[in-house]
Amino acid sequence: MKVLVVGGGGREHALCWKISQSPLVEKTYCAPGNAGISRHAECVAIGVGDFDSLAQFVKKESVDLTVVGPEQPLCEGITDFFEKEGLLVFGPSKAAAELEGSKSFSKNLMKKYGIPTGGYSVFTDIGQAIAEISETEPPFVVKADGLAAGKGVIICASQAEGEEALRSMMERGAFGEAGTKVVIEEFLTGEEASFFAFTDGENILPLEPSQDHKPIFDGDKGPNTGGMGAYTPAPVVTDQLRQRIIDEVMVPTVRAMKSEGRAYRGILYAGLMIKDDDLKVLEFNCRFGDPEAQPLLMKMESDIVPILYSIARGEMKTDPIEWKEGFCVCVVMASRGYPGSYDKGVELKELMDFPDTRETVVFHAGTAFSEGKLVTSGGRVLGITSLGDTIEGSIRSAYKAVDSISDENLIYRTDIGKKALLRIGR
Repeated sequence: MKVLVVGGGGREHALCWKISQSPLVEKTYCAPGNAGISRHAECVAIGVGDFDSLAQFVKKESVDLTVVGPEQPLCEGITDFFEKEGLLVFGPSKAAAELEGSKSFSKNLMKKYGIPTGGYSVFTDIGQAIAEISETEPPFVVKADGLAAGKGVIICASQAEGEEALRSMMERGAFGEAGTKVVIEEFLTGEEASFFAFTDGENILPLEPSQDHKPIFDGDKGPNTGGMGAYTPAPVVTDQLRQRIIDEVMVPTVRAMKSEGRAYRGILYAGLMIKDDDLKVLEFNCRFGDPEAQPLLMKMESDIVPILYSIARGEMKTDPIEWKEGFCVCVVMASRGYPGSYDKGVELKELMDFPDTRETVVFHAGTAFSEGKLVTSGGRVLGITSLGDTIEGSIRSAYKAVDSISDENLIYRTDIGKKALLRIGR
C-alpha cells in the first residue's frame, strides 16, 4: 500500500513515523513535509491547499490512501474534492469539518443536542459585542469564530481587555476573515484535557486521554500558542470520567452530526474542561492535535493503517487500540519570539547528529534544509517526545534530550507534565 500524508508539521511527522512502520505500507509520501519527515517519507513539494496537484500526484503514483493532517484543507473541502475524483481519503468532509471551522456552529450544535458546554453569545457587529462585554463580569473569553492556528482565543481579565480583543479581531483584522464573527464565552475553570476518538460516522474508537499546554510560559501564563507540549495518558481523566466523555460528548456529537446531515468520518478531537465531577466542552477540532499526536502515536502499539483505511472506506475497524505501558511526554521547542514575530533560517547545529531511540523521538514541526544545513522554518520547531514507565521518568527523559539540543534561539516550557505529577505523585 502507498500512503500520502498531507501537511508539514509535527503532527504530520508523527503520522508519517507511525504509518511507515506498518507492514501494510510499502511507500509513504508527505506533501509538503519538512526536514525531519524526510527520514520517514518522500517529501513532495505540493502545498496543502493545492487540491488539484495533490490529486494528480495520487493518481500518478497510484497512492492507495491520503491522510490529511491540518485543519485548513479539511475545512476548505479537500475530502470532498478527493472523493469526487474517486480517491480514498481519511478526514471529515467540509460540512463535517465546520465543527472546527466555525466556533458558533459548534456551540449552537452543542446547545441544540444537550452536549455540555459553557454559556456563549455570537456577534458580527462590534458595537453589539462591546455592549455585551460592558455588562459581562470578567473574566470571560473572546474567540475568533474561524480558524486562527490555535491563537484566536483570548482570556480577558477586564472589560477593557475584552474591548481590545474585539477591536483587534473585528476592526484591525488580527485573524483575518476568521475574526469577522466572534464568540464571547463564559470563562470555565478547572483542568483541561484532550480526548480523541476515531469514528466512521456511526461507531467510535477512543484513544487514551491526553493533555496539551497551550500558553507560551510555565504555569499556563502568557498568550496562547498552537501548543507547547503534551502528554498521555492524562490522569485528570479517570476511568469514570473517560466513560462519561464517551457517553455524554463523543457519541452524542457523532449522532448529532449525522442528524444534521453532516456525517463525521475521521478523528474527532474534544477539548475539555474538567472540574471535580463537572465536564464541559471547550471546543471541537476535526483532526489530530499538535502536539498531542506525537505522544499518542508514539505510545500506540496497534497498527494505525487498518483504522485509517477502514474509516476512509466507511466501515471502521473496531478492535480496541492496544497501548504501550507507561506514559509519553512531548516538549515543544519553539523559535524565540513565538507566538509573535521570530526569525527563520536559524541553523540547528545541535540537532544534525541527534539520534532517535526507542524511548525518545525528535519530531520536526518547523524545519527545513538550506544549503546543506538544518534550519528553522516556523514558530514551533521540534517536539521532543519520550516514553517512560512512569510520568516522572518520561518527563526526565524528554528534558534530558531537550538539554542536549537547546540553544539560545529556541524556547520551551519547563513544566510539561507537572499537573500529572501533582495528581499521581510520581
